[in-house]
Amino acid sequence: MLSARAAGSVFISISTVSVAESSLPCSSAVEAELREDFLKTLQCMMLSRTLEEKLGSLYRAGGRIVGGVYLGRGQEAFSAAAGIHLRWEKDVYGPLIRDQAGRIAYGEPILDTMRTYLGVVTGPMRGRDGNIHRGQPQKGYMAMISHLGSLVSVVSGALFARRLLGTLGDTVGATSIGDGGTSTGAFHEAINMAAVEKLPLVVSVANNQFAYSTPTTRQYACENLVDRAIGYGIDGHSVDGTDLLACLKVFRTAFQRARAGHGPQMVVGRLLRLGGHGEHDDASYIPDVKKHEHEGRDCLIVAQQQALDLGWATKVELDEWLKNARREVDKAQAQASKEPTPDPYRESWQALSTQRLAEGMGQ
Repeated sequence: MLSARAAGSVFISISTVSVAESSLPCSSAVEAELREDFLKTLQCMMLSRTLEEKLGSLYRAGGRIVGGVYLGRGQEAFSAAAGIHLRWEKDVYGPLIRDQAGRIAYGEPILDTMRTYLGVVTGPMRGRDGNIHRGQPQKGYMAMISHLGSLVSVVSGALFARRLLGTLGDTVGATSIGDGGTSTGAFHEAINMAAVEKLPLVVSVANNQFAYSTPTTRQYACENLVDRAIGYGIDGHSVDGTDLLACLKVFRTAFQRARAGHGPQMVVGRLLRLGGHGEHDDASYIPDVKKHEHEGRDCLIVAQQQALDLGWATKVELDEWLKNARREVDKAQAQASKEPTPDPYRESWQALSTQRLAEGMGQ
């Protein structure tokens, strides 16, 4: 791990790491905690991949899922490594479109996911909004906003409100964005405000090489995306987003610094989106050579191999976790499929943001 200080900001860079490099000596207590986090996060990744494969299959079959399906293939390690450091109903989380793994690690039941995609009235959005636009604001779980960059201000605002109310305590907020989203005005304004107020915010930037179809060479001129942290006067961290062990170590540092009062933390993960922008997109604009570069590794395969190499799991255990994930997904689908969609003649058509409807209490 290399670190350097520039313009009052801390930059931590973890380069491409092998298992041997990832498993640097540490105290037995820290190693035990890291092992526990690693195995829990790996299982979240496996459940997320299984769930999203099911959702993609349902979308392609037609009929039941209305709207788009956006999958996180290749970003599960980076997303879940952030989510595992958050506490359900205590911390604030604003996930983005490829954060199913992070949502699961944070504590969202996959039944809520299935209910939202199938548009049933029992879901958190009461069948009014599909796919990724779901949340429970009263619990600090913010519904995703399609206007990229906006969630940074929403999560920052929630943290600032708690500070004004005297209830912030050791709360931390986290949200995600892609490489392209860091060029929006909303992102710049929100990061600047969070930096000035030294809010306990962790922003995960998934540098997956393409903003939809626009390559990074046409998005920014700085050498590394994490360099943007210098201008905001905040800590910047760079990590191999395909390496779960490295991601856990970097996010551990970022969340510790945020909780300790060191202000916003920007964590940039280098990876490749292993698919189109959504299931409607064939990603034909991604050169084949990109898929065979280091960033094109499948983080789930890498994490499973790490678990085996470190002696933290056996092949039998990995197979059993996959079977459990399939059972959970099948159970959630079966349950949600039996539940009703909204009845327009009985629905109260107030805005979903009103207090009565905000948490599915309008039935």
